[in-house]
Amino acid sequence: MLQEARPHAARLDTQAVSPNPAALSIHDGGFLRFGEPHRILSGSLHYFRVHPAQWKDRLARLAAMGLNTVDTYIPWNFHEAVKGHSDFSGWRDVGRFIDLAGELGLDVIVRPGPYICAEWDNGGFPVWVTEGRMGRLRCMSEGFTQDVGGWLDLIMPHLAPRQAANGGPIVAVQVENEYGSYGDDAGYMSWMREALLVRGVTELLYTADGPTELMLDGGTLEGTFAAATFGSRVAESAELMRGRRPGDPFMCAEFWNGWFDHWGEKHHVRDPQDAAGIIRDLVEADGSVSLYMAHGGTNFGLTSGANFDDGRYQPTITSYDSDAPVAENGALTEKFHAMREVLLGPAAGPLPAELLAAPATLPATSLSLRRSAGLLPLLRGAGTPIAAAHPLTFEELDADAGLVLYSARPILPKGPTTISLLDLRDRAQVHVDGTLIGVLERNDPAAVIELSGYGERVELEIVVENQGRINYGPRLGESKGIVGGVLIGRRLVSGWSHRHLALTDLGPAELLATAQTTPEESDHLRRPGLGEATLEVDEPADAFVSLPGSVKGFLWVNGFLLGRYWNRGPQATLYLPAPLLVPGSNTLAILELEGLGERVDILQQAELGPPEVFIETF
Repeated sequence: MLQEARPHAARLDTQAVSPNPAALSIHDGGFLRFGEPHRILSGSLHYFRVHPAQWKDRLARLAAMGLNTVDTYIPWNFHEAVKGHSDFSGWRDVGRFIDLAGELGLDVIVRPGPYICAEWDNGGFPVWVTEGRMGRLRCMSEGFTQDVGGWLDLIMPHLAPRQAANGGPIVAVQVENEYGSYGDDAGYMSWMREALLVRGVTELLYTADGPTELMLDGGTLEGTFAAATFGSRVAESAELMRGRRPGDPFMCAEFWNGWFDHWGEKHHVRDPQDAAGIIRDLVEADGSVSLYMAHGGTNFGLTSGANFDDGRYQPTITSYDSDAPVAENGALTEKFHAMREVLLGPAAGPLPAELLAAPATLPATSLSLRRSAGLLPLLRGAGTPIAAAHPLTFEELDADAGLVLYSARPILPKGPTTISLLDLRDRAQVHVDGTLIGVLERNDPAAVIELSGYGERVELEIVVENQGRINYGPRLGESKGIVGGVLIGRRLVSGWSHRHLALTDLGPAELLATAQTTPEESDHLRRPGLGEATLEVDEPADAFVSLPGSVKGFLWVNGFLLGRYWNRGPQATLYLPAPLLVPGSNTLAILELEGLGERVDILQQAELGPPEVFIETF
């Protein structure tokens, strides 16, 4: 019989670290929880991907599935995007999230980084930390470890008092994150462990790495519990882990019961019975487990990251549904019920009616789009122009995300010529004298546009979009923008002006206030620019937003940046949580980069694209 987690205090005052013993200990190949045999049955749920008004509901759904623990990453860049300016309030109140989990009887595992991966922009690092450090991160570099120490000084006062020894719900803390798939600096990993200990961690410390000798050699620490991350082949993983660490418990710290999606791919899914069968195998192997993800949530705003694999840049979509047991809108899926049956068996009993009921949704409807400003007029009025002889990167402009307008006035020859962008990151729309002449992407074999018939000085304007920073691998921390320059034929273009549009800092109303627009260009649909629609709501409920006819851009709801959309798919709808709506009139604003459609559709179901069965890579 699995031990049930006990309730915890709702909130703890900051206090000295307790001399009481840690909740979890290791004995005879298994876990003890306060001296009693225990199996960790955990699920990942990221507070930063779920609206705070929905935290308690989503945590309750995890508990109802039969889990006794929740784990969450803590992204540094979510709390300290600007050096020296930290925020742990509202949506960023990780302490409140932990307290809510404790109120529901869930233990908590925290994964404070500094690196989290998680398909999150820049792997959780603030840009001010990674700038100029590609290939020099996550190692014993003095400046880097000093920055990491500063982060731990910020986050640990929110975590240490909430440890189980102090009566709180935190029972384990991860040291770094899957380090063995990145580097082999054992000194850095030892420094990380010590940095956590000296800041008050008394609960179980652990590492998590893929179940290969190479990854475990790079990521594990002698004397620190080592867990594995995988999606199948339980027997092989158990044999490897127990062979390396006799007497330690066997734990899958990330069981990949689903997978994330990149733009232009299909939607990854995993058969519910297959996923539940792996959990059964883990339980029969006397193992512990954490589902990744138990509830995925959403990459709101511009928070989705990107991968770089086989020479191709792969940006991640806005939805982080991940084919999880609890869907993006909180719905209980077939996978939820299959896993619950394995986790609870005959003791499952009926689910509460409020969990069984499908989440309420708004009635389906279509809204007309009205265009209020063109893209270039919006960008021409954004911020303060910065001049330079050559194109500057986002980092040189102190720009984290969003769009940068690069402007120059080169002379084009009368005959045929080309415009090419060297080392573009990530996507560019090239305009000559206010007319869009082509779109270039990072993955293009040759980022070149052919043109002719000018023979005079022109206004060259290039809109570059940061589509998400790399979150995994050796390219972590790379720069964004036009990194290598712009060529007309073989000649470099000099004399540039730059304007940054952050998007997350400016809502549609602020954009319009600075737009250099003219009446004749503001009312044409099927062009780039800002469009708006009004949604009337009697009582707020969830919805899914579709933008038929529009191509690529960003969607705000009542001034909140919901995320990116792109007709490339697979995602065809954006999840709109009820807490973002108000009774009465609600404003939906779309900044379209290529061509606005004529309407916005409010749907009652998600459309995440044609499915493709997920197959794990190791």
